[in-house]
Amino acid sequence: MAITAKMVKELREKTGAGMMDCKKALEETNGNMEDAIDYLRQTGSAQAAKKAGRIAAEGATHIAVEGNNAVLLEVNCETDFVTRNDTFKNLLVELGTHILTEKPATVEEAVSQNIAGKDQTVQKYIDSIVATIGEKIELRRFELLSKEDNAAFGTYTHMDGRIGALTVLEGTTDEAIAKDVAMHIAAVKPLYISREDVAEDEVNREKEVLKTQALNEGKPEKIVEKMVEGRLSKFFEDICLLEQDFVKDPDMKVKKFVADASATVKAFVRYEVGEGIEKREENFADEVMNQIKE
Repeated sequence: MAITAKMVKELREKTGAGMMDCKKALEETNGNMEDAIDYLRQTGSAQAAKKAGRIAAEGATHIAVEGNNAVLLEVNCETDFVTRNDTFKNLLVELGTHILTEKPATVEEAVSQNIAGKDQTVQKYIDSIVATIGEKIELRRFELLSKEDNAAFGTYTHMDGRIGALTVLEGTTDEAIAKDVAMHIAAVKPLYISREDVAEDEVNREKEVLKTQALNEGKPEKIVEKMVEGRLSKFFEDICLLEQDFVKDPDMKVKKFVADASATVKAFVRYEVGEGIEKREENFADEVMNQIKE
């Protein structure tokens, strides 16, 4: 039976698998759509091994909350097309549930554990989905946070999970207030909660840089120290959550917004998909040729 472009397109839409993977599956099953879907699932381990060396810098973050525990995780894939696939979305939910239930300490521990209802490890389950999706997929990282009963989780995801932020506010159970803080974290990207959290070495290094800058500008040495202290405040504003202008009300610091709710920020984590991963630049023609060579 002749395999048409329309058939390949239909199978790709049903499974999210790669173009050449879909074509091969249809050829192997004589054009039977359901058998082709099964073929893609059955070849999971081989497909995952073949794609293991690829760069997976796209993907999505996901937040799961259960009682007094919450997790922010990042799952990577090769193209943003895959993130719109229901199979990928379901994987995010299943991984969130698994991590909240089993509370692994590391990614390595997480993927080696058996996933509920699947009679296989998390890694084997991910490998089976690679067969359907047609791209490398991996659980990159996660962070578990916990809270007391008199505290609130703030959760926020942006751009379909491109950015995720999770925070814990103590002293309030108002999730709307906590969500506003999480939204600020997602937008402004602080590194620390307060200036007291910044390592002394990092502060001293910044002081030296600011001092050298002031001297190079020709400022008198007697006023350089005051200038450094002033500029150091801007340094803390850039990296410390409580020192920043609140994104929903720039006339107010986050510190005041939180204090007005009789709350304190205990912890936060922010993920942006692909940060720190070196992406390979390829055009569409190169991608097609690479798939043909496989």
